This record gives sequence, C-alpha cells and structure tokens, in this order.
Amino acid sequence: MNYRISHPTKMIECEINLPSSKSISNRLLIIQSLCREKFEIKNLSDSDDTISLQSALSNTTNTIDVGAAGTSFRFLASYLSTLEGKEFILTGTRRIQERPIKELVDALKNLGANISYAEKKGFPPLKIIGAKLLGGKITIEGRVSSQFISSLLLIAPTLKKGLTLNIIGEIVSLPYIEMTIKQMQEFGINSIWIEDEIKITPQKYIARDYSIESDWSAAAFWFEIAALSKKCSIKLNGLSKKSFQGDSKVSKIFSLLGVTSFFENNTLIIQKNNNINFPYSISLLKRPDLYQPLMCTLFSLDLDCKITGLKTLKDKETNRIYAVRNELEKLNSTKIIKTYKDHRMAMSFAPLSLKYGEITIKDTGVVSKSYPNYWEDLQKAGFIINSSTH
Repeated sequence: MNYRISHPTKMIECEINLPSSKSISNRLLIIQSLCREKFEIKNLSDSDDTISLQSALSNTTNTIDVGAAGTSFRFLASYLSTLEGKEFILTGTRRIQERPIKELVDALKNLGANISYAEKKGFPPLKIIGAKLLGGKITIEGRVSSQFISSLLLIAPTLKKGLTLNIIGEIVSLPYIEMTIKQMQEFGINSIWIEDEIKITPQKYIARDYSIESDWSAAAFWFEIAALSKKCSIKLNGLSKKSFQGDSKVSKIFSLLGVTSFFENNTLIIQKNNNINFPYSISLLKRPDLYQPLMCTLFSLDLDCKITGLKTLKDKETNRIYAVRNELEKLNSTKIIKTYKDHRMAMSFAPLSLKYGEITIKDTGVVSKSYPNYWEDLQKAGFIINSSTH
C-alpha cells in the first residue's frame, strides 16, 4: 500500500498513546522463558518483532522463521542453544540472511553451544542443537552489535559457570546493553561491570509481574513533527521520565532544534519554540536509531551537521545511510519515497510533508515492525492520508 501524505495547516495539536517499548518487550520475553516461575507481562508490544519472538518461543516445530525480526533472531540464537537435546533451524527473510552473525555464533560456541551454519558460513540460517552450556570467559568486539552482547547476557545466569564477558574497543548502542543489565537486575540478577568486563555468576531469575513503558524510539518521530511544524502542542502518553531507554535522549537532542518538552501528570508535552542552536557535529554511537528522524529534520531545516557513530547502520533493515541520502534527493522533484522494507524510513519521511507539501510513501505497511498504529496517529495530528496507486 502506498500513501499520499499532506498537512493543510502545519499546526499540530493532538494526544497520542505511543506503542509499548519493543526493546523492553523482547528482553522480557526471553527473561520470562528462562524464569522457572510464571509472571505476567502487561502492555507487551504489538510490533511485528515482538509478535515474531513470542510466536518463536511457543513454537513446537524445529524450524523457526523470525521473518524480518533481527533482534528476535539474535536473542533466539542464544536462548535456543540452552534448550538441552532439542534441535532447531533458525531462519528469517532474505535480508536477515544477509546480516552477519559470525561473532555471536563464535561466542556461543566458546561457551559450549552446538551451532552450525545451515547454508552460508557467517550468516543465517543456523542449525542449533540445544545443550547444557558450560559458560566461562569470552571476548567480543564492542563495535559489532549491542544485540549480540545482550543476547549473551540474558542467558548468562543459566550457564554452569556463569559468564565473564570481555568487550574489546568502542561499544555501539551502549544504552541497550545497560538496559539489558538493568532489566535483569529487576528480575533478581546481579552483575559486576568494571571497565570493559561484565561478570554474571550462575543465578535464578525471580518472577515479578511487569508493566512495560512506551517506546522513546517512537517518540522521536513526534519530535521531528514538532520541529517541522508551524506551531504545535503534542501530548505523548506512556513514556517514563526516568527511562533507561537510550533514545530518551531524543528530547535533549531536539531541544537544540527548537523543540521544548516537559512532563505533566505522567504525560510528555512537546511544543515548538523556534530557538535553534544545533552543533556542527554530533555522535549517535549510543543511539543510532535516531539517525533517520534527525537527518530528515536537519535536511528540512537546511542545517549542516556532521553525524558520526553510524558504523552499524549498513547492517540494519537496509543500509540506512545510503537509503536516507537517496530519498532526500527526491524531495525537490518526484516526492515519491521508497522505504526499502525499513519501518524507520517510512516514519522519518512522512513528517517531511510539513515542509515539502504532499509526499508519497511507498510500502507503508512496514511500520508494523515497531509502530503498527503510526498512520492512524498521524491522522489524529491532522495529517491527510490517501491511498495511492503510484
């Protein structure tokens, strides 16, 4: 489905119930599966990625297809390796099969896992035979993927010798590793993190019911909308003021782009103030998912900024740097935007209709990966959305 998107007034006033955090949901589902006692998860994400992981964890066959869910694939690679005596083929879409997995597989093998490549070496699909993993001390590169590290940490308490993880070099998406550690702590798991080493001894997860906060990554698109509007008052429900989601820093970043935000009765209120004072360079090493909404905003406001810390973006749903550059070039001509099967492309480019007039977004269904109600929420904000055959 393609949509033509426009906004007649450029004035935004709305109240939005943001989707539940996909990152927290996915970690909790693994913790729930590793915990010996049952507990309830409230406000679980209804994103494709979380539904895919939930389905995989209740799967009774030995072939598990996660679709396009990269996080699910990485978390499951470790989790399935711990299920003694069970055999699995873990696979996904063609794009998943192009995303490197070697560093995670090597780390798991060093812990005693029985994993082999079903097709191309270093890439999915994987053949996994579950075993009682010994654990111990391993080394992993910090630059490859925070999801590899989180995947290993989640199973660490269940390993016979626990896990001592030595991380080499600069860590990408550090807040996501901190999120994993903090969530594990909330379920009774102690860890010691000194400099480049994380140590987790054998322990048991302790059950507790949990209600999941909304997704700060989804909030980023509303900050973009605020920055590009003439005037706005946007209320976002469900976010936590003291969140350990790394993308909660979006409020600080966009405060330099003329956007004010503050909490009132547990609701985040976003307003525009036109006070722009953005730096000439910024690193997104800790929060690369903000690249697309930020880059689209900077381009629309005609601001030059060198963005660094983007090493992992080539291995996401698409090569995000290439895709953004390609589509930004169309804004003064065709205004028909390809999404490259990437949810964040669709959600980052739709708000540009505030600046460039009517824009056509192709393959709009991709938003279901993380924010299924995105288009309905845009309509609440006064955007006009029509189906298009172009």
